Amino acid sequence: MNTASSGRLAPVLRWIGITLVVLLGLQLLVLFTGWNWSEESYRQLLVQVLVSQSPMALVGLVLMLLGARLDSATGERTPLRLTTAVLSILLALTMLVAIPVTIGGDQDAVAQADQQLQAGAAQLDMMRSQLASATPEALDQLVQQAEQAGQLPAQATPEQKRGLVRQLMDRQVKRAEAQLNQQRKARDISVNQRRIGGTVSAVVLLVSFVLLALAALL
Repeated sequence: MNTASSGRLAPVLRWIGITLVVLLGLQLLVLFTGWNWSEESYRQLLVQVLVSQSPMALVGLVLMLLGARLDSATGERTPLRLTTAVLSILLALTMLVAIPVTIGGDQDAVAQADQQLQAGAAQLDMMRSQLASATPEALDQLVQQAEQAGQLPAQATPEQKRGLVRQLMDRQVKRAEAQLNQQRKARDISVNQRRIGGTVSAVVLLVSFVLLALAALL
């Protein structure tokens, strides 16, 4: 790339990069106006915005560094390079703070999901116990309820009605088992998404910002 082309491209890269960094700053400024670090929901929201939008700032800082290097062919530390380094260090520090917050959020989410699964498993065990230990008297009560709901044929014998009620109970147990398995799969997917989109992303961004700071200073 010749000098004239570099001279035209450098300002474009510089201003695009600055714009991307400023956009992150504006989004964080909105959250800073309602600062409440002691509240867990606020911490999670702030970290979520920070981690999800920092890749945009990372691209912006890279463009700023490229523009600075095109402006200064000698490789001297220009104010723009130093600004890029300082911003990269600040964002690396924010990622360092964000990592334990995201880990705590992941643990809370897992605990809540486990509680829901435990409640569903307990209900399923109760349904299985009722099905296994159903007495004739209990079945007769269920038969009456099923008849009132129109779930049993009127011409069926009492024994047939008890058998049909058992089949209904068995279908309910199988339906509850399928729902519990779906909840487990949804829990696993949600936890993995949080870990990859939160903790893992924060670690990757931390390393990236550190490397970018070193590239701007060296």
